[in-house]
Amino acid sequence: MLTQNTLTQARKLKLRWFVALSSLPLLGVVTAFGISSPQTDYSSVNLKTVVQEITLSLDTQDTGSAPANANTATFWRNVHVQRGDTVAELLRRMNVEDKAAAEYLGRNPAAASLHQLRVGKAVQAETDSDGGLLVLRFLSNSGDQMVIEKGPDGFNTRAMSAQLEQRLFVRTGEITSTLFAATDQAGLPDAAANQMVEIFGGDIDFHRDLRKGDKFTVIYEMTYSNGEPVRTGRIQAAEFINQGETFQVVHYQSDSNHSDYYTPDGKSVRKAFLRSPLEFSRVSSGFSLSRFHPVLGTWRAHKGVDYAAATGTKVKVTADGIVSFVGKQGGYGNVVMVNHQGRYTTVYGHLSRFASGLRRGQRLAQGEIIGYVGKTGLASGPHLHYEFKINGQQRDPLRVALPDAAPIVKVQLAAFQEATSGLIARLGLLRDVNLAKLD
Repeated sequence: MLTQNTLTQARKLKLRWFVALSSLPLLGVVTAFGISSPQTDYSSVNLKTVVQEITLSLDTQDTGSAPANANTATFWRNVHVQRGDTVAELLRRMNVEDKAAAEYLGRNPAAASLHQLRVGKAVQAETDSDGGLLVLRFLSNSGDQMVIEKGPDGFNTRAMSAQLEQRLFVRTGEITSTLFAATDQAGLPDAAANQMVEIFGGDIDFHRDLRKGDKFTVIYEMTYSNGEPVRTGRIQAAEFINQGETFQVVHYQSDSNHSDYYTPDGKSVRKAFLRSPLEFSRVSSGFSLSRFHPVLGTWRAHKGVDYAAATGTKVKVTADGIVSFVGKQGGYGNVVMVNHQGRYTTVYGHLSRFASGLRRGQRLAQGEIIGYVGKTGLASGPHLHYEFKINGQQRDPLRVALPDAAPIVKVQLAAFQEATSGLIARLGLLRDVNLAKLD
């Protein structure tokens, strides 16, 4: 039986080794360990207990005083502007208790940008241990990095160019109702969703071709400043599975002046013409040789496509070209006509108004805004009448074969494949993974 004295000695021994082992990282003790083989016979080993006092040296000259920097500790806190916030409420949530800071932020014109922050904007504050404000940082609505800091003579405000960084994000989604509902569910920003529509617009008619169960994966950039997102960047790679057919694209910068989207084998996915001059709408009347005209009340050919959309919806030119007519013309009402590559012409009718400064002879780039949906001319309601002509003859823009843009030149193909292989592989890995809620 163990005596009380024996128990006390055992506890002391355990305590000494516990203290010694707990101090290893702090004191920099180096310990060597021996590893026995599985065949070691422990029965012949002589055991000997050694008890030794261990003295811990604490290099403290004055054990009765607190560390020299105890009162200089600072704290950073981050909050977001909420609806109805005042400066006082912001300071309260950041644990700032500083009358001088409150007066400066509340009354000084130099701090006016703080009062103008939109809901959701981040504000960071550095305070001392007593709640005194040392530094306040935030991005102004114009994108400048604002710094309000305490100096020898009080507070001052300065604006600096924001330090920007690029981050890569991935979103996947599945169509269950509409494209916008799916992109919202996936957390894909509207700007990236619009890019996706433009990129795949030559192969997929987003007005008619979407089906429940279609899937998409998008790898895109976001620009951040001081930890806060400031704008959506370019899509770097994307995949869309439409009715079982897979379309993949990657972005490639071939030189300092040119970049485009290509398939994994180097073919340009950008068609010479977009399928539709509107981002999102519905076809209200298709191409037909015999259609009942809702205004004239007669049967006649309808050699174009009507897209129903709200008045003021932006209308894009579907290909690079030169404006041949802009103005009013008969049943078209306000209309823009554009010539492309000598043999193609596109027509955009019933516009409510034209893009500012649009004129005959002006060169246009694909996707450029030329006007806005309306109901001028012979129109029963707001919509866009769109025609596609080849050598002066109207063709169905939803069915006509569209010419492709130029592919990667052979001398650059190896460099293209090396630069984009990683993104293409990532698309394949993410095909059946739902990352809608992961960053």
